[in-house]
Amino acid sequence: MIPGEGEGGGSAPARAKNGAAPKGVSVQDFYLKNKEALGLGLLAGADGLGRTIREPTVNRPGLMLAGFNKYFARNRVQVIGNAESHFLKTLHPEQRRARYREMFDMRVPCVVFCRRFHPDQVFLQEAEKRGVAVFSSPHITMRFMNLATLALELMFARTEVIYVSMVDILGVGVVLRGESGVGKSEVILALIERGYSLVSDDVTVLTVVDGCRIVGRSKHEGRSFMEVRGIGIINVASMFGARSVRGEKSVDLVVNLVAWSQDNEQQVERLGLDPGMTKLLGVEVPEITIPVRPGRDIGRLVEVAALKTKLEASGYNAAEDLNQKLIAKMANTRGSKGS
Repeated sequence: MIPGEGEGGGSAPARAKNGAAPKGVSVQDFYLKNKEALGLGLLAGADGLGRTIREPTVNRPGLMLAGFNKYFARNRVQVIGNAESHFLKTLHPEQRRARYREMFDMRVPCVVFCRRFHPDQVFLQEAEKRGVAVFSSPHITMRFMNLATLALELMFARTEVIYVSMVDILGVGVVLRGESGVGKSEVILALIERGYSLVSDDVTVLTVVDGCRIVGRSKHEGRSFMEVRGIGIINVASMFGARSVRGEKSVDLVVNLVAWSQDNEQQVERLGLDPGMTKLLGVEVPEITIPVRPGRDIGRLVEVAALKTKLEASGYNAAEDLNQKLIAKMANTRGSKGS
């Protein structure tokens, strides 16, 4: 059990509601989720793993260690690299201890030493006293900062779990929505048989990236598995090969599958001149509706919709092209009649 913060600590890690950006990430989560990617090794301060990182970036505390703390970014992961390490060696031992205490008294979440630099015993002792986790990393300072910032931005991103399926069709991430029993699994199987990739079945985790892009992925334990009515659970990777499963993909199109009726047939967009849009976590994504009825190859229609989206993203819209040609032809016809 990881202890929370007592003396010298902050509040417990904030838990984000579904769809909301978290207010903070615990040092423990940051460590466990990025241990391998960042090469993190815990040196001291295990009692501080319950502290909270409140900003999705890192800070080099050079000015703080030099005695200037007015604008110290204390809510960030503190990174000590080559310059800081060599500067600390120039300080008198008592002055060095005072600077350590001053930084720890600012209630920093944790400290990382890059380039395999090892902190002196005084640093480790003061960190243990105040419950501040201290890590080491083999990465050079700038590389660690880049990797850690990307990792933190992802951990701080808004995330929502929705009950939809998702496939990758030639680089176009397609989310399939529809009532239970409408045929989503059959459509996905048809697309996988054509060489496309499953991202998730039934449950998809959506994350906002850079504030303007949605990325979908499957929950880790359910990756590559899907349920087919009448057959049961199948392992897509084992059945169709590793290329039939993809870990994550940006969401480029939302396809609504609806049971066909006279009413919704009249409401479906026929020309594509007025493309629909829907919002996922506040980000607008193109949306289309496809009526499902016996005899229709829905897998092929979803494939064509994805290819159409890919063309439109490159700047070509077939409906607009046809519309302009018809307008030009009508203009020529009027001109010939006038003459």
